[in-house]
Amino acid sequence: MQIKRYKSLIFAFFWFVSVFAQDIPEHISYTRIYDFVDELAIDGIVEVNSVIKPYSRNFIAKKLAEASKKDSLLNKRQRSDLKFFMSEFAIELDTMPKAYVHWTNKKSFDLSLIQPQFIYHDKYFKCQVRPIVGMDLLYNRKGLIIKRWYGADIQMDIVKHVSVWGSIRDISFNGNYLNDTYFPDQYAKINGAKISKPGFLNDLPGCAYKESNYGGDYSDFRGGFKAYAWWGSLGLVKDNIVWGDNYHGSNIISGQAPSFPMITLNLKPCKWFEFNYIHGWMVSNVIDSSYYYTEEQYTDSTSKRHYRPMNKFIAANMFTFTPYPKLNISIGNSIVYAERSVQAIYFIPFAFFKSLDHLLTKDLRVENQNSQVFINISSRNIKHLHLYASFFIDEFSINRWKSTNKERNLVSYKAGFNLSNWPVKNLAVNFEYTRSNILTYKHSIDAITWASNDYNLGHYLGDNSQEFFVSVNYKPIRSLNLNLSYTNSQKGRDYNYIRTNTKEILSQDVLKEFTYQNEIVALKAIYEVWNNAYAILNLEYNNARGYDVQSDPIEGENRLTAQGYLDAFSPKFYQGENWTLTVGFSIGF
Repeated sequence: MQIKRYKSLIFAFFWFVSVFAQDIPEHISYTRIYDFVDELAIDGIVEVNSVIKPYSRNFIAKKLAEASKKDSLLNKRQRSDLKFFMSEFAIELDTMPKAYVHWTNKKSFDLSLIQPQFIYHDKYFKCQVRPIVGMDLLYNRKGLIIKRWYGADIQMDIVKHVSVWGSIRDISFNGNYLNDTYFPDQYAKINGAKISKPGFLNDLPGCAYKESNYGGDYSDFRGGFKAYAWWGSLGLVKDNIVWGDNYHGSNIISGQAPSFPMITLNLKPCKWFEFNYIHGWMVSNVIDSSYYYTEEQYTDSTSKRHYRPMNKFIAANMFTFTPYPKLNISIGNSIVYAERSVQAIYFIPFAFFKSLDHLLTKDLRVENQNSQVFINISSRNIKHLHLYASFFIDEFSINRWKSTNKERNLVSYKAGFNLSNWPVKNLAVNFEYTRSNILTYKHSIDAITWASNDYNLGHYLGDNSQEFFVSVNYKPIRSLNLNLSYTNSQKGRDYNYIRTNTKEILSQDVLKEFTYQNEIVALKAIYEVWNNAYAILNLEYNNARGYDVQSDPIEGENRLTAQGYLDAFSPKFYQGENWTLTVGFSIGF
């Protein structure tokens, strides 16, 4: 009897291990695979919860495998794309990819030239190593910017329950070829090449530039490890994350800020419930005047102080319920805090963090931390149609709903739809509207704003703004995406969060007067030549302009001239009317 019990335990253990699923995230920059999984979900082939990204590579592989069993429901192009993507995720599907040119062709490992990679695969260990290299040429009437990057990516899965991965990219923007008319000296060209900076209202990835003699130069490392099971995972990672359904920039967590380290927890114990939690270490860019290193200067017997930045942390969770298939309702909350060290109380994943904050601060009558609430609704119940809406609630009061109260709540909301493969096959139409009220995402204390490295974590336009976005995406053949889009982004008057005048600031009309507007019409072609290799061609017209504000300024307003707003919100390379051509090729993302 005892032997039978041990046999049962041993069988249960090996069954448990066998259902583990590799949990390496697929970065959000691989847009084609995310678009394809979304297309399968909108067409009713698979089901996904798209409120939290990145997806794991195993999750994507699982959805591809599900679609392969329903290939009769796919059109010709979808079947070709499915076969193409299954080669990319072959190792997750326990097979070897079919590369074009092999240096070796063994059962357990493969070294290929096209696509370039090394793969090893056996019962207990999987490993994939790939180079990263690419270049984009951006040209308009203001000259040429050369963007180049290189690095490497490694992914490993160990004994079917631990995933380890890492990638490093060295990225630069060279401004030496900018036009002397607009950038008259080397200093202007160096800064002119930095088209992604805190404060600029574009959706380019955020970065922390190093010193450079020719433009913008920075490195980007992402990686981590996770222990995982079929029902969830626990990890320590440094990565970009996106919270909130969107097709053109989330208003909850957009993923635009540079990646930061975080502890992650994902639980999915049943079909109708999923839970996600992070605790992250962000970059405050605020100097702590009481914290410094001392360096002795032996030449004159003096010392030099090197001041350090203040700590900054985030804790956030998201509960997703699926009361009916293909309908996901998500609610969550977060807190940004800047104590000297991490607070153990914020490691409680299921907490309502504002309540914990009150526990820690109210008896002392000291300033509390910065808390937020999220809501996201996503429905794919109508075949070929995805309806979604998301809400970011930074500060809320019932009294501000009263008609007699001119103050507005600090909220941002987004709503949109995506119509795919109906009535025309291989064609998708997307419309999205985003609006953020005055002071949303901001705080009176710089150390606890909704930002990291000074990049807003939420929508790239920030507060007092709105965006209209329309796109038509056509996929005529395997691996080719043609996208025509129109974006109209508008920014209202700019305010600081001043406690002495908060009521007057929040009583101003949202978007009554514009300080900045940018209209973009873009035609973009992406062709994935082979797995993990992109060729792009993008022709874009934009018209970015600033406006003088006519009304009287108030306390807390950042009042600038039209050109001042333009310089604050837009890189010079895109100011005014421009036709910009981008040509590029990359291996790796």
